[in-house]
Amino acid sequence: MSADTIALSASEISKVVDGPDGRLTILDGVALDVARGDSLAIVGASGSGKTTLLGLLAGLDRPSRGTITLAGQCLDALDEEARARLRRRLVGFVFQSFHLLPALNAEENVMLPLDLEGRADARERAAEALARVGLDRRRHHFPHQLSGGEQQRVALARAFVHEPEILFADEPTGNLDQRTGASVGDLLFALNREHATTLVLVTHDEKLAARCARRLPLREGRIAEETR
Repeated sequence: MSADTIALSASEISKVVDGPDGRLTILDGVALDVARGDSLAIVGASGSGKTTLLGLLAGLDRPSRGTITLAGQCLDALDEEARARLRRRLVGFVFQSFHLLPALNAEENVMLPLDLEGRADARERAAEALARVGLDRRRHHFPHQLSGGEQQRVALARAFVHEPEILFADEPTGNLDQRTGASVGDLLFALNREHATTLVLVTHDEKLAARCARRLPLREGRIAEETR
């Protein structure tokens, strides 16, 4: 895999934290490369380090050891403010608990990434994104007026509205029933294909993981044998 085709790279990533019973190693020597436009599912039992790894790859936290390169930028060389600017420009997020702001309606929630960039067309693009996920008639509704599946579709619209290079998703179907989760999964991969976005997700959903081009199993903070 050549350097110009790599969207995300991690080399010998470890994460160690101090706990009440001493030092705890959450990740130990994790290395991976993800090509532009690729899709990768990080899987494993609870406590295996999946969500910690996702946060490190996205620049939300720093590893105890190792190097992460995101869209050609070495995260080690960036301070917190610079990492935040990089995420706003290049990264989208979808979370299990949706993370919508309750005081904002659907359209305003989707506008947020564009507002942070100072985009004059934020409202227009947010309306288009909500129409793409089938919520054009619900754009003025607040999160508490939406079902779980609708809230996750708003979160997807928000994640894709600024056309990020990389999308990180942490259990995107975890709070949804099977049918609604399948529908959200269909939408997630449709948007991924349309925008050629690199997709990295954490999931316990075997059907969702099977739709990714690659599976990265974690076991006790280490990579087990990768499958495709």
